[in-house]
Amino acid sequence: MKSDIHPEYREVVFQDSTSGFAFLTRSTIETSETIDWEDGNTYPLAKVEISSESHPFYTGKQILVDSGGRVERFRKRYAKMNQGAADKAKAGDAES
Repeated sequence: MKSDIHPEYREVVFQDSTSGFAFLTRSTIETSETIDWEDGNTYPLAKVEISSESHPFYTGKQILVDSGGRVERFRKRYAKMNQGAADKAKAGDAES
């Protein structure tokens, strides 16, 4: 293994900027800020926009938004396709 090419693997605190939730883990991320942690030590701080404390999937506060009526457009298109197939079938029966 080559020396001096691998990033430093160290303990880092990740903090959710939305909820304030923070956790200590190991990472190679480069940071410019530090934080005094619960154990009395100072660790590098990495701020993240979303974590398990604020992500809708994990919190159960997920909101489904139908932007632009996609579901209704799909239903109309599907109904037209089914109507067209039914009309063709009727026309085929009338020719027989």
